[in-house]
This record gives sequence, structure tokens and C-alpha cells, in this order.
Amino acid sequence: MVAQDIPKYDYLEVIVIQKANNSGRVKRIKVEEQQSLEGKSITVKQLEDIENTSDLLNFMNTANWEFVDRQSIVSEENDPVWMSYIFKKAK
Repeated sequence: MVAQDIPKYDYLEVIVIQKANNSGRVKRIKVEEQQSLEGKSITVKQLEDIENTSDLLNFMNTANWEFVDRQSIVSEENDPVWMSYIFKKAK
């Protein structure tokens, strides 16, 4: 029997805070320090300086991070929308 190699990934969560009722305009991007960022070519500051989601996705794609999932949290109608973007990168 031959053992199967299972690819290992680093996962990164990027929080995108969007303005309520404003067609998805980004208010701010927040990234916690995460172990998956250690030794990588991207930094928290670079990510937090991005101003819209399409630039975020393009930036991550260019850095070879693959988009995996997005979840949103909306509390009240006029509150900002918090969106969790998950990316993965082969180790």
C-alpha cells in the first residue's frame, strides 16, 4: 500500500468591514496577527491598506493565496457588515 501525500495549507482570515446600505463599499480591512503570516511575503499592514474587496482578492491571488470562503455577520440594518474572508496557501 502506498501512503497518499495530503497537501498541507496555511489558512488566513481577513476581516472586511463594509458600510451598511452603501453597495459594499469597504470601511476598513482588519487582519489579526496569525501564525500563517510568519515568513510570508505579505504583511498585516499591506492587507489593511487595501481599500476594496476586488483589490484584496487580486492582491491575495497575486501572492498565491487561494480564496476559500466568505461569511458575513449583520447585526442591525444600519450597522456595518463584517465579512470574514478565508484564504489558503500551500505550505
